[in-house]
Amino acid sequence: MRNHTITFILLGLTDDPQMKVLIFIFLFFTYMLSAAGNLTIISLIFTHCHLRTAMYFFLQNFSFLEISFTTACIPRFLYNISTGDKTITYEACVVQIFFTYLFGITEFFLLATMSFDRYVAICKPLHYVTIMNNRVCKRLIISCWLSGFFIIIPPLSLGLHLEFCESNVIDHFFCDANPVLNISCSDTQLIEQMILVCAVLTFIMTFVCVVLSYIYIIITVLRFSSAQQRKKAFSTCSSHMIVVSITYGSCIFIYIKPLAKEDGAFNKGVSLLISSVSPMLNPFIYTLRNKQVKKALNDSVKKITLLLKVKRKK
Repeated sequence: MRNHTITFILLGLTDDPQMKVLIFIFLFFTYMLSAAGNLTIISLIFTHCHLRTAMYFFLQNFSFLEISFTTACIPRFLYNISTGDKTITYEACVVQIFFTYLFGITEFFLLATMSFDRYVAICKPLHYVTIMNNRVCKRLIISCWLSGFFIIIPPLSLGLHLEFCESNVIDHFFCDANPVLNISCSDTQLIEQMILVCAVLTFIMTFVCVVLSYIYIIITVLRFSSAQQRKKAFSTCSSHMIVVSITYGSCIFIYIKPLAKEDGAFNKGVSLLISSVSPMLNPFIYTLRNKQVKKALNDSVKKITLLLKVKRKK
């Protein structure tokens, strides 16, 4: 069977019509909240001068990645549920795999970069503006994207040569690497090993950077003489630590927990949470725990309310 003529069938999460309706409603609202929340953060950072620092520049890019990642997975699944059409072409499947992994891997490197930013802000506050200048920040962002791109290209290029001759049914709600490899009639051992190496390298490199940054941060903060200073320093890192815990915790459940590999339903459930719930929660985590973002949001709401009142009077 030639690859360009293949049409895959995505099994989705369930065949129960009532459950499909509930899943559609849940995913639709989580997707809309995720998009609205992350777009709000992006627009706030664009429009408020006091948020134009390295920390918020990285947060802006992180929000863009969250929107991109959930958009690569969820809208297609919503279309499949609403129309009942479970098919996806080979080309569309490859594109979906490429972008979901590109956005996901880039997100890990960006989280590591954000932890380094917090390390510089707390451990080297006098040199923060000099070290984390605009040129450095832009180069770090470009490096994150290039790292994601170069990590995904080798296994993806090998995967393009896979043959599918027995089954075209993918046991997932979107095109993911492992379910696609499971239905291939080609020898996938090399690709599986390469994916494992890439995943482990990405996880270890970024995780070590995060852990080392926070070890130095904790050591520095504990040396502060004032309890108020310690509280303020930890509060600037709390949102990032929560997001890191959610992201790495989800990754561990899918790729490291031994039973997870044997339980397809479990993997699909965790993937659903990663692609829908996490991108929705992150804007709330950052806005509710960050005074400057909350202030910017309140100012924007007041301006919009004032403009609406002026228009009504006219």
